[in-house]
Amino acid sequence: MTEPPSPSQSPSWPHCGYGADPTDDPVGCRGIHVTGHTACLAHLADTERNDYLSSLTLGADIDHRGTPFTEDLLNGLLNALIDPATGRSCFGEAHFDSAQFSGEARFDRAQFSGNTWFIEAKFAGDVWFAGAQFAAHAWFYGAQFARKAWFFAAQFAGGALFNGARFADDARFDRTQFADDARFIGVQVTGNGQFDGAKFSMASRWGPIVCARTLDLSGAVFGAPVTLEIAAREVHCVRTRWDSTATVRLRYASVDLGYAVLTAPVAVTAHPAPFTAGGVVDESLLSGPAGVRVISVQGVDAAHLVLTDSDLTDCLFSGAFHLDQLRLEGRTIFAPTPAGWQRRGIRLSRWTRRHTLAEEHHWRAQTAGQPALPPGQTPSPRQWRPGPHHPDPDRTPDPEDVAALYRQLRKAFEDGKNEPGAADFYYGECEMRRHDRAGTPKGERRLLWGYWLLSGYGLRASRAVSWLLAAMSLTVLLLMGVGLPTHDPDPATTGTLHGSKISLNTSTPDPALHGRWDQRMTWKRAEKATRVAVNSVIFRSSGQNLTTAGTYIEMASRLLEPTLLALAALAVRGRIKR
Repeated sequence: MTEPPSPSQSPSWPHCGYGADPTDDPVGCRGIHVTGHTACLAHLADTERNDYLSSLTLGADIDHRGTPFTEDLLNGLLNALIDPATGRSCFGEAHFDSAQFSGEARFDRAQFSGNTWFIEAKFAGDVWFAGAQFAAHAWFYGAQFARKAWFFAAQFAGGALFNGARFADDARFDRTQFADDARFIGVQVTGNGQFDGAKFSMASRWGPIVCARTLDLSGAVFGAPVTLEIAAREVHCVRTRWDSTATVRLRYASVDLGYAVLTAPVAVTAHPAPFTAGGVVDESLLSGPAGVRVISVQGVDAAHLVLTDSDLTDCLFSGAFHLDQLRLEGRTIFAPTPAGWQRRGIRLSRWTRRHTLAEEHHWRAQTAGQPALPPGQTPSPRQWRPGPHHPDPDRTPDPEDVAALYRQLRKAFEDGKNEPGAADFYYGECEMRRHDRAGTPKGERRLLWGYWLLSGYGLRASRAVSWLLAAMSLTVLLLMGVGLPTHDPDPATTGTLHGSKISLNTSTPDPALHGRWDQRMTWKRAEKATRVAVNSVIFRSSGQNLTTAGTYIEMASRLLEPTLLALAALAVRGRIKR
């Protein structure tokens, strides 16, 4: 893309010069001379202009570089080239480089059979290329569109190059077909960019493009391997089809991949730095964090999908296929549980900190009876996040559905050797099974409840250690109270003399416990009971000289407390294993 000429710089073609002023504008009108004349089309005499327009034939080559077009003047040119049979204006080669269009520019349904140039053209009003057909290359390098630009259902049989174009309002390319390469390098769209239903047959690089609002690629088709670079507030790729490999690099965007069709690997990644295209791309239309949020992969075959450095806090996974084969690379963010202490009736509690899926948030918000949030309001971090259909139970996933999602994503983490991430999703799966009254039998739910209570499904070491310390403390107290004898019994030996032979018999009396309770609760007995409990639980050695009650207490301790110790070790291992 060339730089636009300065006000004092003459264009490279023979120009009109109308209105030149040595002080303010030494160049004057930059419109190219009409053939056989010394003025541009805008500044010809009326008779000469009419003669020129009447001489044009269908498919004629035209050259109106730098010409200022009013709406009436452009309509006169378009009408001069209309085919009565089709109602289309038919151009051969068309040069509109640096032309200026002050009113509406309606090129809709126009046919361009040769190469077309709109390099650095300026459009002050709405622009219509709807249904236009470009049989050869079309250059829109550096074109400026001050209002809406409509290219929907246009057909580009050759290359379409919009590098450096500026759209001050919406840019509509709905159902546009690009049979050859389509370049949008360095494009800026202040409004919405609509490409839904567009078809890109040969595009290998698409963007970087900056869009202040929504860039809609819903239903678009990419037929060749392509790299897309997009900085936009929202990116919609609903039912977008990639027939080959693709890399989608995003900034600032919330991207919706719902029901996208992936026939080959597609990588969606957050680009860490501003895009470059011969220089750093201007992203001043956007502000705030440049991270990428994926809000839906519903209905997607995730076996071909790679998400890198993505925020999946609000991502909907329900309905996706092969989630166990989804690849999550880099730093992936999931929704946390509500923070802080929660009041449940008369008791206070807090949720275990872990990564959760948006579907669990939606189900818990619905069952908790949380009110729906007004549009645009951010949910409180102390509450579950309501879903898009809150509080409709029929459109909110139930625990059985959410458990299946956790199970598949857990396997994806395990295959990626991310055991801590897999541990959180195993916790979520067990939670959903514990709350699933339809698909989980009652006995299994009770077993899961006990597993959760004792150790957080074998994933919360602090809980298991707390129960272990409580159990050992109880063991110590019971041993002090009824398990340790008052004194260690001394063996007694008795003998019988038979002539010259003596028969000796040694026996130890049963341990006996005497004394009041205040005599039993002493530091000395506490130390001895602690040694018995520790030896029993950790070193698996049996205590000696215990009362009958103490023996049973130690047996129960040897059975239950090592289990809690093992659960604590298992939880630690799940957090550090790689």
